[in-house]
Amino acid sequence: MPRLRELSVALRIALSALVLVTLGGLAASVAQVAYHHHGRDEDPRMSLDDLRGAYSGIRTSAPLVAALRRGHPPELPEAQRALLLDWLASARISEDYDSLELGEAAPAEILAERCLACHARTASEGDGIGRRLPLEYWDDVQKLAISRQVEPTSIEILTVSTHTHALTLALVSLAAGALWLATRWPRGVRHGVAMLASLALLADLACWWLARWSEAWVLPLAIAGALYCALLALALLGVMLDLWLPVRRGTATSES
Repeated sequence: MPRLRELSVALRIALSALVLVTLGGLAASVAQVAYHHHGRDEDPRMSLDDLRGAYSGIRTSAPLVAALRRGHPPELPEAQRALLLDWLASARISEDYDSLELGEAAPAEILAERCLACHARTASEGDGIGRRLPLEYWDDVQKLAISRQVEPTSIEILTVSTHTHALTLALVSLAAGALWLATRWPRGVRHGVAMLASLALLADLACWWLARWSEAWVLPLAIAGALYCALLALALLGVMLDLWLPVRRGTATSES
């Protein structure tokens, strides 16, 4: 197999341009994952829950619902507990939070009467829970009042996405791998990176589907995807270096 450094200057410039384009596309792909999936867990920051929502779905009860159902606070009258639970189960959580029409039955009034002794930021009771989980304002309550139910990407869309990514990434990997294997770097490094990147890509795409069955596959999905991107970037950078670093005279090239 010919070494990249042995190619003409014109061909090395051409390959360098294509490598830079591929690196730019890889960076854009990583950014696109964040842009496409962020916010599924109602938090603008990208997180593992966003991937869970996309590939497995998220169905969790709001922390306030869980606390009320387990009897917290114990001194809360059952009538007010029922009012709060009905409110949290409704489609008007934000609208009815401090509704004037509800008067003293408004959730904001009940929370202020029954909860702020501990859940205010300056509360002396509750062992400091008011600083960790304040309930003074709607912005505080909103984070704890919304139950999350995010449906995963439909099978139809997942199939189309798999079709597109599997063929495209396989071809990109083959092209990048051929260049990477033609570099001067040690044979073990070249072969090891090529093997790990290929397995990571296979694992990433397989976990897209396995995550539909169990959310336990979402973390392996994220790890495999990150590993594939890192190894592909490493190979492309290795190709770029090999194209332009001088070859020391008297140094034998590694075996293909």
